[in-house]
Amino acid sequence: MQKLIVALACSSASAFVAPHASVKAVLKSDPVDEIPEVAGSRYEFDSNFALGLPGSLPPMGQWDPAGFTVDASDNDIRRYREAETQHGRVAMLAVLGFLVAESFHPLFADVKGPAIDHLTQVRKEYPAFFEIGALAIGGLEVNRALQGWAFPENRAAVGQLNEDYYPGDVGFDPLGLKPTDPAEFNEMATKELQNGRLAMLAAAGFIAQELVNHKPILETLRLLLLLNESEMDKEFGLNLPSGDIATIERELETGAADTFFK
Repeated sequence: MQKLIVALACSSASAFVAPHASVKAVLKSDPVDEIPEVAGSRYEFDSNFALGLPGSLPPMGQWDPAGFTVDASDNDIRRYREAETQHGRVAMLAVLGFLVAESFHPLFADVKGPAIDHLTQVRKEYPAFFEIGALAIGGLEVNRALQGWAFPENRAAVGQLNEDYYPGDVGFDPLGLKPTDPAEFNEMATKELQNGRLAMLAAAGFIAQELVNHKPILETLRLLLLLNESEMDKEFGLNLPSGDIATIERELETGAADTFFK
């Protein structure tokens, strides 16, 4: 079962992308020491699968089984990539938040247990934090809308991206990590997309697992590792002190947090 989950995660991470060999540069390269001011777009899109956007890794190639890109307009494909990139970034932060906050909460020391309950605990103890967070997120989304979306002059123009907007590029690069070389840019964009796709699967798995047994992810992982060791002990007759299989399985299914390792 675990091998099947890993295989699905690896294969799903290459969805909605073009083959690596056919991906063309989508960022016009400027000299590193001099970036001229231009009035037009610095981005170019081609007519290949998914507009030739980066993000492809073998063996999946042009993987679009649901046919989202078959009749999609160029604007729709760019919006799909925008949504994929932004959701991937949020998911990467979510995965990191699960692992960190369940071990040591950097903001609220009295918030404990599985991360799916943290927001409820915070709202009870610090109600203003939720409103402040909502305003901060709203401000970021407004900035993204102003950066990427064209002002709709009529109903038909709603949802149109600016011609010079590259999906996901909101102009936030305080460390100057964005490459100016097209090949390097494609490589970095592909890495971000692949990590974001994997993070979306991981975050969904974290949430589902905690809804099932209401335990922090790391505790569930430790129980699974302990269970695997016990099964190996039983199979090979090693009799290592890893625990009783029935007890570990019962603990995994018990809807209570932080009970086994105390």
